[in-house]
Amino acid sequence: MVTDELAGNVMGVWGDDGARWLAELPTILEAVARDWDLTVGEPYELSYHYVTRVVLGDGTPAVLKLGVPSGTSLAEEAPALAAFGGRGAVRPLRVDLARGALLLERAVPGRRLRHLVPGRDSEATSALAAVMRRLHVPPPPGCPLPEASSQVKAFDDYAATHGEAGPLPLDLVVRAGGLMRELCASATERVVLHGDLHHDNVLSATREPWLAIDPHGLVGDPGYDAATMLFDPDPDDRDEALTALVPARVEQLSDELAIPVDRVVAWGFVKAVMSDVWTAEDWKPGDDRSPISRAYDVARLLLPRLP
Repeated sequence: MVTDELAGNVMGVWGDDGARWLAELPTILEAVARDWDLTVGEPYELSYHYVTRVVLGDGTPAVLKLGVPSGTSLAEEAPALAAFGGRGAVRPLRVDLARGALLLERAVPGRRLRHLVPGRDSEATSALAAVMRRLHVPPPPGCPLPEASSQVKAFDDYAATHGEAGPLPLDLVVRAGGLMRELCASATERVVLHGDLHHDNVLSATREPWLAIDPHGLVGDPGYDAATMLFDPDPDDRDEALTALVPARVEQLSDELAIPVDRVVAWGFVKAVMSDVWTAEDWKPGDDRSPISRAYDVARLLLPRLP
């Protein structure tokens, strides 16, 4: 039940805690399924969590997501989904963070929005904008989610670690960090953010046309969520035809979300650079694999349009 990719990712991120969780995973799965009266089906493609199809005792299809209990991802996903309350996102059905378990509504038929790209890209962008409008609600009292502004640290850490010797141009990284500070400081609205809204995290459904999954869970400026979709899907594919879709996406998002074009451009640049900065966290001189992806190409495309 543990794939090589799941084992490698979990060990790489959570170390000894991850190793213990992997060893205990069959027992955890069995216990949660028993306690919640679940019939366990086939797992989905596994990356950092064990995610599998399940059926409730009353026959309702659902999804069970298990993760390392000491990690922060499920602890941020659960309150984000609770805040969304089923508006534009799958509903949380049961939560047990002590065991790292989330039981979620299953989006049916569940086809990923990426299937519309590139042939129906305008339709895909409209779907993302519609989901985003549904998701963005004021943070509830006592909201435990981190501020989006806390992610500025990634740019500072890159500069301190790599300086001019890193795989990304230092001036680009510094510009993105400064711009993110400005965007967060000038936000006129503060909402619960998905945090990773793109074509692979939006599924076709019957309750609503499209439902988001896998939120990272943040609080901040709505424009943050309009950014990742600019360099997705398949950011590792540096196809120029996919990058060429970005200007039209920017204009459409600005129009449909009522966000000024310059803020969509700025957030797109910030998040594009941040994506490769995150990938470069484990990079060392001489590494064969470059952390540079299509996100870098999008950042370069947007750079001349920055306010």
